[in-house]
Amino acid sequence: MHFIALSVLFSVAVSVLLRLARRFDIDVGQAVAINYAVAAVLSVLLLHAPVSPWRLAPGRHFVDGWPVFVGLAILLPSIFMALAHSVRRVGVARTDAAQRLSLILPLMAAFTLFGEAWSWLRGAGLMLGLLAVGLLLRRGRIEDVADHAPRRGDAWWPALVFVGMGVIDILFKQLAQLSDLPYTSAMLAVFALSFVVAALALLVQGLRGCLRLGWRHGAAGVALGALNFGNILFYIQGHRALPEHPAMVFAGMNIGVLAVGTLVGVWGFGERLSPANRVGLALAAVAVLVLTAAV
Repeated sequence: MHFIALSVLFSVAVSVLLRLARRFDIDVGQAVAINYAVAAVLSVLLLHAPVSPWRLAPGRHFVDGWPVFVGLAILLPSIFMALAHSVRRVGVARTDAAQRLSLILPLMAAFTLFGEAWSWLRGAGLMLGLLAVGLLLRRGRIEDVADHAPRRGDAWWPALVFVGMGVIDILFKQLAQLSDLPYTSAMLAVFALSFVVAALALLVQGLRGCLRLGWRHGAAGVALGALNFGNILFYIQGHRALPEHPAMVFAGMNIGVLAVGTLVGVWGFGERLSPANRVGLALAAVAVLVLTAAV
């Protein structure tokens, strides 16, 4: 579970950076594109990922797993942008709720697509975790407001975040199952393809005259790339370390991010916890302990 703990820390750091980006008027599109370029470079420099991993073994080719790579390449930058739009349209609170409740989709996949074996201990941990998520997301009043009052159609943004984040979790599990492909090569491919998609989106913005380049957007992208690299690296490692327990990884990651993110919000941004939030934090700790014992 230490891989999941590390992934949680990096994921929370990514969320904090995105929150600060909103405060300092960072162009998220530019930051996201540079982020994937930086992550790809780190894959080569730190993990020594082969630059040309197209041939794997006799009879096997890199393109055999193309649906997973194409899906991640499109969804990763797209959902980053959907998160930013959702925050502006409906606020941080509702966006965060949609992101964390997406846990439901990979949990369903764990027991249907990936053949996770059910046990009462695992079931108890998952139920405690879902209850903790609900309590942590509960607010007496919404303090994080959008940039303007929500309008008709704005609900599509958190709905897109909900579906997109759930599908991304499932695709990362499938990526970890590509045993013929070194995970370093898989990460490099995902980052490189995601950069291409994000760069094309920037090109469209530029052709429309809506793009203003700036060094601070690039600096934010470099920091985001380093943090995102660590997040995805340890998340894939977690799935590889627990190949038969995808539900544990899905739940541990989402519960951990929400719990740690809540504490960071309290200590770093002066947010207040309701009694329900405090109970949720306690249940989150118990859920993680139960899930760890069930492995």
